[in-house]
Amino acid sequence: MQISLFVPCFIDQFFPDAALSIVKILEKLGHEVHYPEGQTCCGQPPFNSGYWQEAKGAALHTIRQFRDSEFIVSPSGSCGAMLRVFYPELFAGTKYEAEARQLAPRVWEFSTFLVHKLGVTDLGASFPCRATFHDGCHGLRELGIKQAPRTLLKHVRGLQLIEMSEAETCCGFGGTFAVKFPHISTAMGEVKCASILETSADCVISNDASCLMQIQGILHRMGKLIPCLHIAQVLSKF
Repeated sequence: MQISLFVPCFIDQFFPDAALSIVKILEKLGHEVHYPEGQTCCGQPPFNSGYWQEAKGAALHTIRQFRDSEFIVSPSGSCGAMLRVFYPELFAGTKYEAEARQLAPRVWEFSTFLVHKLGVTDLGASFPCRATFHDGCHGLRELGIKQAPRTLLKHVRGLQLIEMSEAETCCGFGGTFAVKFPHISTAMGEVKCASILETSADCVISNDASCLMQIQGILHRMGKLIPCLHIAQVLSKF
């Protein structure tokens, strides 16, 4: 099948290997990956900040970029939730509502696409590591993602998954929240990182790179050189 890849801004700028890893995995499975080069920000920052009119411009552009895509896969539960859950809300009562609702069910977060759509649980990956997993808020609470990434990691050779006590606790990033409330954001991140350290993990894995930026930054400031990896980076080690 042909699969369209939606790459969020922060992955494009800071975690390009996560997107490249997804391409590598999907092509290994025999699928054709299409990347609409005109794609831009999905509009989540202005949407979360209350600037819905400004968000509509970016959102409508995104809808048009992926209008003809049968499957849209994103390496982000956060931006995936924006397209799948919040676009219908953003355009409710407007002439674009039907387009937003038609797009929404075609949007998939990467790990759930593998497990629930393609029926893939074992990619033959090998990654010796004592790891812990962070559940991003949007993926967990808006998209209901919990078991799919863990199912995939369970089949990675050499990887030992150690659950942290605060796996579902917010890391404190929240996009513009970290900018508006830096002290609260940092305090929340420190709680998350303390839970990570309790596991004695060698690395932190998540399916949302925005959270990984927050966690990696706080761990670095704590003097803990623990790598933070997107799940696609781990699953592509075959």
